[in-house]
Amino acid sequence: RMEADCNPMELPNNTGFEDDSDYRDFEGTDVKDMRLEAEAVVNDVLFAVSNMFVSKTLPCAEDVAYINVETRERNRYCLELTEAGLRVVAYDFDQTDDRLQTPYHETVYSLLDSLSPAYREVFGNALLQRLEALKKESQS
Repeated sequence: RMEADCNPMELPNNTGFEDDSDYRDFEGTDVKDMRLEAEAVVNDVLFAVSNMFVSKTLPCAEDVAYINVETRERNRYCLELTEAGLRVVAYDFDQTDDRLQTPYHETVYSLLDSLSPAYREVFGNALLQRLEALKKESQS
């Protein structure tokens, strides 16, 4: 099972599902909507890539969502998000290539770490800044 490193209270309220009667039945059950999971993934790492958004063209379902990402190196990918994890399914936005046999990554961090040295640097620097801030907080 994948867990998002995102507090659900931080998610925007404009998901558009609230009034959709098809989704009301899922409240209180353990069914995860992958679009919400995908939005959480995007919100988590958007600061460290050039562009990232949930695909509006490819179909999202209870068990799959697609995320477009452009790295700081200007490489474009379409990622598939399932319970198995994330993997690259195409080298452009809103595409899937069935011939592509890429490995699943348990987290978006490990996937982006493998694709983008610039992501690794930006993410690492953000982590260092956060640690420095925590250190200062604990000293005051």
